[in-house]
Amino acid sequence: MLSDTSSHSLASFKAIALSVFTLLFVLSAFSVSAAEDKFSFDTPAQRESFLKLTAELRCPMCQNQNIADSDAMIAHDMRRKVYALLKQGKTEQEVIDFMKSRYGDFVHYQPPVTAATLWLWAGPVLFIFIALIVVVRRKSVAPPEDMAAKLAKADEMLGREKE
Repeated sequence: MLSDTSSHSLASFKAIALSVFTLLFVLSAFSVSAAEDKFSFDTPAQRESFLKLTAELRCPMCQNQNIADSDAMIAHDMRRKVYALLKQGKTEQEVIDFMKSRYGDFVHYQPPVTAATLWLWAGPVLFIFIALIVVVRRKSVAPPEDMAAKLAKADEMLGREKE
């Protein structure tokens, strides 16, 4: 009699566990679809602009991630704002300017050339130019005469050691 009761309770436990698992699975599927932003566009050009802008704008909260890929709340807000601005008829540049005015130049992956950022653009070129000058100058300088005498003496010493 005990075995019938335990097998019955095990079967009911399995049925409850399966029901709970199914319920959790269904709820998680709904939450994933609710988390996705759904946008409808009037023209394919608007959709293309939206996709381009969300790939070019950086999430201010995330570490070097664009707002298209970020799950941060601010990225969701920024995507909604990009969508709203495009629906109002704003151009891509106007949307970028709006985001820059709100979040700073950091928000755009293509920073402008300004006095503050000029060293980022010119730094590598300047470094290569200085390195080339140093290398060319070193090759053109002949060793001093006493260095030639020291090298000859070192060669003579090496020759004696080999014998």
